[in-house]
Amino acid sequence: MTQQITAVPVSKQTTLKGTRMRRLLRRPRLVISASLVLMMILMAAFPQIFTGFGPGPQTGCDILNSNLPPSAQNWFGYDPQGCDYYTNVIYGARASIVVGLLVSVASFVVSAVLGALAGFYGGWVDMIISRVCDIAFGLPFILAAIVILQLFSERSILTVAFALALFAWPGGVRFMRASVLSIRDREFVQATRVLGGSDSRLIFTHIVPNALTPLLVLQTLGIGGAIGAEAGLTFIGIGLTPPSVSWGLQLSVAREYISTVPHLLVFPAVFLSVTVLAFVLFGEAMRDELDPKGEGR
Repeated sequence: MTQQITAVPVSKQTTLKGTRMRRLLRRPRLVISASLVLMMILMAAFPQIFTGFGPGPQTGCDILNSNLPPSAQNWFGYDPQGCDYYTNVIYGARASIVVGLLVSVASFVVSAVLGALAGFYGGWVDMIISRVCDIAFGLPFILAAIVILQLFSERSILTVAFALALFAWPGGVRFMRASVLSIRDREFVQATRVLGGSDSRLIFTHIVPNALTPLLVLQTLGIGGAIGAEAGLTFIGIGLTPPSVSWGLQLSVAREYISTVPHLLVFPAVFLSVTVLAFVLFGEAMRDELDPKGEGR
């Protein structure tokens, strides 16, 4: 007697990818913040899409239009050089966002490497890295960046990013170290070790990929902080210098006209605030989504 095996239909099964996508779409904070972040990154990479002008923000300036207020033809008015202020604000996104991304990427790499070494090896390696982090924590972040930037007469995007990244990594090292410690003694790691896996294979193949999520969330949150730090340093005259174009430089110029030409302050301040808020909300939404305990779901 032959038994017939009936196949289970799979057409009604929902794939994990589809379920996850629908869950993401039900999270308005994540969708809105991700859309704003994407728009700001596009604005920084391809400003011509948003302005219609090129090749730079000083195109089509006329001193006769100096400081004219916003109008139906020119939504943001004009700056003191008679340049279209909307174009300047759009181009200002590039320097500010690039600094934020560079600082976050550099901090991510340093934190991942040092945190993985400290958590995996422990002992004197952990002690040395932890003491270096303690020293870095003892230095006020903005004050330390000011001291470094004072060494340069001309400060570019790379210069400002270097000064900020130099002191932005200690918190990430602590996060990465804690993640590695929680994974180091798990069964799959011990099994690989028993089978003869080298330290490098254990670290880069098994431990680091499973420990990066908290650090990734932290660095996403840190992009907004780095953008705000660049704007603050530039505003007080320590950050970027011309010919760079950034929201911080625009705010620095606007303070001389704040009582007579307020639109010079309002528009870059609004764009800066929205950008920082978008990255912070995106980082928080990512934290909720990637939370291994399922909190906030």
